[in-house]
Amino acid sequence: MTAPPRRIGILGGTFDPIHCGHVDLAVAAGAALNLTRTHVIAASIPPHRAQPVASAYHRFAMVAMAVAEQPTWRASDLELRFLTPSYTSTTLQRFRSRGYAATELFFMLGADAFAEIESWRDYPALLKASHFVVVSRPGYPVDGIDRRMPALATRMVRGAPDDTQAGGEPMIFLIDAPTADVSSTAIRKKVAARESIAGLVPAAVQQHIEQHGLYTLMPPGRRASDASASTWAGRLHGKD
Repeated sequence: MTAPPRRIGILGGTFDPIHCGHVDLAVAAGAALNLTRTHVIAASIPPHRAQPVASAYHRFAMVAMAVAEQPTWRASDLELRFLTPSYTSTTLQRFRSRGYAATELFFMLGADAFAEIESWRDYPALLKASHFVVVSRPGYPVDGIDRRMPALATRMVRGAPDDTQAGGEPMIFLIDAPTADVSSTAIRKKVAARESIAGLVPAAVQQHIEQHGLYTLMPPGRRASDASASTWAGRLHGKD
């Protein structure tokens, strides 16, 4: 009997903090493509944006808390192990070195991020290292993305991949699904202004932010504790 195909989802990001929009995106992709496992990977040094506000320990801890209720999701420190820029092409190479075929990997991102794919390192070869899964984000629908990016239109498809095409080339899957209208920047601003973030991040993540004073203006001589987050990271190190 032939073993069922592996479908490995990969969701990367700074996750400063991880929020409900990230979770919604991965849930939608997992349901549409019947993913067997999803790795959520916090970046070490994001190459395309400002450096994180929260420490790597805290960001990893929040990811671990966010994935705890998803039985097939895993918090990964794959990029945090390296004090170098976290390029998607490098991360996908590391998965390939573990024996995964390009067509077994599904790199997930929002349509807003995909609109900038031509500026990513190793483009366009990057698109041959994995399937890419593009999910609608508020203000960035997947409808019409083929017209906006005609050079990639022939590789864009809707619906789940055909198992009989496992040996083919990686594709770009378009998923139209509702995702929370929230950003990490907006959350940090709300916390700094002492406004509620309830419903914008998973409950455990909200509790962690409040408990450790993340994203607040700390009094002189005091800084957010890394102790609890370090414990989380130690427990889950290598579980990817």
